[in-house]
Amino acid sequence: MVTRFAPSPTGYLHLGHAYSARMGFDAARAQHGRFLLRIEDIDQTRCRPQFTEAILSDLQFLGLSWDGDVRKQSEHLDVYERALAQLDSLGVLYPCFCTRAEIAAEIAASQSAPQDGPGSDTPPRYLGRCQRLDPQLVNDRLASGQSYALRLHTEQVERILSAQGKWPLTFHDRHHGVVPVNSQLLGDVVLARKELRTSYHLAVVVDDDIQGVTLVTRGQDLLSSTHVHRQLQALLGLAEPDYAHHPLLTEADGTRLAKRRGSESIRSLRDKGLTADELWMKVGLRTPAAI
Repeated sequence: MVTRFAPSPTGYLHLGHAYSARMGFDAARAQHGRFLLRIEDIDQTRCRPQFTEAILSDLQFLGLSWDGDVRKQSEHLDVYERALAQLDSLGVLYPCFCTRAEIAAEIAASQSAPQDGPGSDTPPRYLGRCQRLDPQLVNDRLASGQSYALRLHTEQVERILSAQGKWPLTFHDRHHGVVPVNSQLLGDVVLARKELRTSYHLAVVVDDDIQGVTLVTRGQDLLSSTHVHRQLQALLGLAEPDYAHHPLLTEADGTRLAKRRGSESIRSLRDKGLTADELWMKVGLRTPAAI
């Protein structure tokens, strides 16, 4: 059993993060397995070293220890770029030149605009305008140095995996059972940009394979992302872990805990004098030492 906790250092941890880390920690320790810590810091415009230091401090304060060295994604960008090149060689990527404003306007103009799965934090599904661009126009835009994103061509993915006898795909979740993969749930997601040759979706599947993760424990809000991750695992020949998407902790008004919504941080609660025992009691758990 190998599990992991993989936060992004874009702010301080809150109790929802603590709960998610605990799910992976408990699952590993119950099976005498390994619990890994990974820092997902590929977004250098938002990630800060002080938040990485705070993550380590908060986890230690809560009594959560990890096995081995901490893996930082920013130190392995070459690994993700090789995986991206492999996908490109399969013909499942295409450049998208649309701005966020253009995408939002196109979606708003479509009365049947498809949406992501429940609880997802990602934007509504991209409608695929740049799939249909003339190849010469694409070459001209690339040659001019225009910014672009590389998107996963889901129709091509289905064709390739079908030809290989790998489609349809499923994944197993401990809360939801066997889930059929829906390639259109999130659609043609961004896997890289001109300036950064990876994304969350690509880096997470590569890292889980490299680190030998056998059980991915994470919040229910990322269940829809697993449909993308299984496609990438199949295309890249990566191992398929088991999944456990746990319920999300919420505020008193029912909204989910989130850094961007200003949910109170573990650091703030510590500064108020709360002990680790008291913090765990807030999420209905005992301290790890008491298990």
